[in-house]
Amino acid sequence: SEQQLLSSQLECVQSIKDGVLEEAKCTESDRVTLFPHKGSGAETQTLSALKLLQVETTTPYNKVDSEDLYETSILFEREETKREVTGGEVTELVWKLCLAHSASYETADLFTTLVFELRHLSLEALRALWQRSSFKCRDNWQPLIDALPSCATEACVVLMTDLIASGEVEEDKVEYFFWSFAFIPKPTSGMIESLASLLKSPRASQSCFLGVTALVHRFCSAHSSCDAVPPVQSVMRTLGKFLGGNCTAQDPEHLSKMQLVLKAIGNAGLAAASLAPVLSSCASLKSLPMEIRLAAIHAFRRIPCSVRVSDLLPVVP
Repeated sequence: SEQQLLSSQLECVQSIKDGVLEEAKCTESDRVTLFPHKGSGAETQTLSALKLLQVETTTPYNKVDSEDLYETSILFEREETKREVTGGEVTELVWKLCLAHSASYETADLFTTLVFELRHLSLEALRALWQRSSFKCRDNWQPLIDALPSCATEACVVLMTDLIASGEVEEDKVEYFFWSFAFIPKPTSGMIESLASLLKSPRASQSCFLGVTALVHRFCSAHSSCDAVPPVQSVMRTLGKFLGGNCTAQDPEHLSKMQLVLKAIGNAGLAAASLAPVLSSCASLKSLPMEIRLAAIHAFRRIPCSVRVSDLLPVVP
């Protein structure tokens, strides 16, 4: 068993010209020795040759008619519908989603269509649609609840806010709603106005504070002097009331809520400039826990430099 029964050898000679393989000749020898002590066995030899016969020229890509080429974003493009979308048609679409197989191309296409058609409905039409289509499909799935966060219109956000306030949405879906606010591309003052009331609720969660203030930040990034917009002012007043005059907390639970509010103020960005004096007081007060004082300083992170470099930003010993 230790004796070598098979031995092979391969030799190739290649001819290359101007970087192109013109010819290749190979010789392969294989020898099988069955009984080494008797010298018996078999040997094969294989000769192969590869030769370049011709080179064909092809049309280079830069000779293609430039009128057929154009640059575009890699974002998903969908043709906007030119017809008027009715609530009845969207209701029928929700029913089709319920009946379709959950893991299929048909379901994905129907869901995408639902999102785009929701964008054409007014708030009144959406509320009527909810009355007709708030049912659950198999496995407790509600297509309309899942589609609303991707709709990203003012009417959809207002409806979402109404559903959250009325307790008609399960807790995990509520959290999903809030996180989706940070990805709305073009927020409006009407969206902020509808969401401002949710911050006043004793049940307002961390995702509520951070989601709403992220929306405020995106709005202010696209609108100059956003701190003069009434809904933005309403949000900042609500946050300012939590701080009081100097961020004093009465108990551990209040302390945790104070840290969350300070994080949300930093999240809001440009709109938080009006709270700079209070933030400065919070950071300067030595009797406060260090985590509160640090959170107050972090809240300055998106406030304009003209405010931050003034005497309002303290030096904490």
